[in-house]
Amino acid sequence: MPDLTPLAFAALGLLAEAPMHPYEMFQTMLQRREDRNVKVRPGTLYHQVGRLADLGYAEVVGTDRAGNRPERTTYAITDAGRTALEAGLRRMVAEPADEYPQFGLAVSHVDNLPVEDVAAALRARIAALRTQRDGYDDAATGLQAKGLAERYWLDVSYARAMLTAQLEWLSAIADRVERGDVPWDGPAVPEPVQNSTGAVPKSAEPLQNSKDTTR
Repeated sequence: MPDLTPLAFAALGLLAEAPMHPYEMFQTMLQRREDRNVKVRPGTLYHQVGRLADLGYAEVVGTDRAGNRPERTTYAITDAGRTALEAGLRRMVAEPADEYPQFGLAVSHVDNLPVEDVAAALRARIAALRTQRDGYDDAATGLQAKGLAERYWLDVSYARAMLTAQLEWLSAIADRVERGDVPWDGPAVPEPVQNSTGAVPKSAEPLQNSKDTTR
C-alpha cells in the first residue's frame, strides 16, 4: 500500500464523509481547524487529490462551473480508498510513531544555556502554550455551538489535553530551575561523596560488570 502524505490522508478522510471538490475540502479543513494538524495549501491539496485518483483511492463523479469561475471537479472515495483509509487509521492510532519534535531536541541540549536564559525561555513557552490552549477552547466552543458531532473533533480535545500536560511539566521544571533545585554548575557526573573515614560508600561506587573476571 503506497504511503500517503498527511494532507492526502486528511483529504481521503473528508471524501469518506461525502463527495467533494478540492476547494470544498480546503474550506472544510479550515472550518474544522484541521490546519492545526496538517499544513493546508490549496495548490498542494489539488495535487494530492489528483494523486489519490491516480492510486485508485478516489474517482471523479462530476464537474460543474459557476459563472466565470474555473470548472470544479468533484471526487468520491472508492472501495480501495476506504480500505486504505481504515488500514491507515488503525495503524496510526495503535502504533506510536517517532515524530522528532524540535522541543525534545532542545531540552536534551538546554544545559548549554545560562540558567537565567533557560528559565526565561521556559516561561515564554508556557505563555505561548497557554495562548494555544485558549485557542483550542474557543475552537471547541465554536464546534459545539455548530452542533458538530464530537467524533469529528476529538483531535481538538486531544490537543488540549496534550497542551495541559506540557504546561504542568513546564511549570514544575521552571519553578525548580528558578529555585535552584536543578543544579546548573559543576561536572556532569558529581564526584562520589566520602564518609568520615575517607572511604567511598558502596552505594556510590561504580557498578562492576558482572562478566569482569579481574582478581
